[in-house]
Amino acid sequence: TAGAIFHDIAHGVFHFEGKAWETLPMLIRRPGELTRRYIDGERARFVSPLAIFLFTVFLMFAIVANLPGWSLADGDFLKSGLTEGVAETRAKVVKERERADQQLAMYQEALKSARAKSSPNTERIAKLERNLADTAEMRQSLVEAEKRLPTLTTFKVTRDGKPVKTNWFEDKFRHAQENPKLLLYKLKTSAYKYSWALIPLSIPIMWLLFPFSRRFKLYDHAVFITYSLTFMSLLTIAMAVLQALGVPFVIVMAAVVLVPPFHIYRQLKGTYQLGRTNAFVRAALLIGLIYCAVVPAFAVMLLYLGLA
Repeated sequence: TAGAIFHDIAHGVFHFEGKAWETLPMLIRRPGELTRRYIDGERARFVSPLAIFLFTVFLMFAIVANLPGWSLADGDFLKSGLTEGVAETRAKVVKERERADQQLAMYQEALKSARAKSSPNTERIAKLERNLADTAEMRQSLVEAEKRLPTLTTFKVTRDGKPVKTNWFEDKFRHAQENPKLLLYKLKTSAYKYSWALIPLSIPIMWLLFPFSRRFKLYDHAVFITYSLTFMSLLTIAMAVLQALGVPFVIVMAAVVLVPPFHIYRQLKGTYQLGRTNAFVRAALLIGLIYCAVVPAFAVMLLYLGLA
């Protein structure tokens, strides 16, 4: 039956029939106890940190990507006013130059016809010559302006109109401005595919909280980080769904600001068996290091992958 198929899928991927319903409540209410028990070897009762992390990341991207209000306006913010202004100005100059070419050809033909008559009209010929000279001068000015205006892929030019050599990042950023939707697509896919990189990026930060400690190993930190990231993914899903259901934005933002620090504090306190003050200080340090080191490093990595 269809139910049996879904049961087999859930069992093979996630062991839903028992482990998940014991792991998820503890991850939300008693994260420190869950992490400590798993590290100490009580692993048969809980879903492994990596399995549940990969599943929740997949679920987060699948849900959030299809909810209203969680897009970046198709990348319009990347199109700076300078870019749009240069493109619009160049289009107008090209249009005026083409019009000048047509007028120039028209005056040349009219002047040729006027001079070929048996009884030339000197006043008309003089007027056509003035119009021809004015049009030629205007066309030359438009040609010079067209040469000096930067193209969509060359914003920096010297006084003689030659492009200035730029570095790799500037070149890639200009291409991103030209096609911001492609950049956002690359960033989204990279964030999904390389979300696991947050774990190795965070392990050195956890080590700094317990430097040279023989009691806590890198494995302890890896389990802590993976379970913590799993909770943050679940929180993101919950906040996205609540906002889509019409919950006030103030309430959603309050939860986003207050819940993660509290959860990190409780998980630190239970996992590493710390006192309240010790756990509070280390949680504050961890949050600061995450925002100052881990998040920027991950963002730079995604930006590099997106631009490349």
